[in-house]
Amino acid sequence: MAKPSSRSQLKEYCLRKLGKPVIEINVDDDQIEDLIDDTIQLYNERVYNGVERVMLKYKFTEEDIENGRKRNTSTIVTDQNNSTPPRSLSFEEGRGYFTLPDHIIGVENIMPIANTYVNSMFGFRYQFFLNDFYNFYAYDILNLTMTLTYLETLQFLLEGKKVIRYNKVQNRIYVDVDWQRVAANDYLVIECYRALDPVTWPKIYNEIFVKKHLTSSIKKQWGQNLMKFQGIKLPGGVEFNGRQIYDDAVQELDKLLEEMSTTYELPPLDCVG
Repeated sequence: MAKPSSRSQLKEYCLRKLGKPVIEINVDDDQIEDLIDDTIQLYNERVYNGVERVMLKYKFTEEDIENGRKRNTSTIVTDQNNSTPPRSLSFEEGRGYFTLPDHIIGVENIMPIANTYVNSMFGFRYQFFLNDFYNFYAYDILNLTMTLTYLETLQFLLEGKKVIRYNKVQNRIYVDVDWQRVAANDYLVIECYRALDPVTWPKIYNEIFVKKHLTSSIKKQWGQNLMKFQGIKLPGGVEFNGRQIYDDAVQELDKLLEEMSTTYELPPLDCVG
């Protein structure tokens, strides 16, 4: 099919692009399956259509709060110029982390923890409107917009943003907050990116990037398999040329990866300051 909608159809499409059934493609099915997985992984990690932005809600438990208030302590002994014998330096690290699902590939932000002091009557925004609400209708839309922007700036300076640490390999998100102010049944909303599963969204198999990348990857594997027989002539004078197939595929993949950064990826955000 010209529009594959499954793994098997995608595999047959790419093999036809390489010459099947006119030419025998010397690549094992298991090798092709591995290349499909690699292509889908690259699509999820680098192509903007390969992920979706989601908001995950997590409910704190007593066990979470207890772990968050604990500390991991490690001791490092170092030689100090003015310390004989060497001093023992003790460092503490917070244990307040949560394990995210495997399909989460990136975390961007967390929302303020619900039902805590940030959004309670002790917050700056609440106190401002409590004291000045009587004069609320005196503002026009411009003054109101400027006032709200000013309030956001004050809230950022006085209350700050919650600091998070996330690493895809660990698959943990560390939340650096004052755990004494967190109560059970509070909610944490995580703004993150989830990889799209091609089984659920089979249109991924028809994405032009996936078809091009998988075709060139199979071609590269084909050439790599044939390089073992370089210089061997078949009856009729035909000679294997695995090196040429391999080099052509590498050039195609390099061109596709260069095109990916300008066409298929989201542009990086500017960093000012």
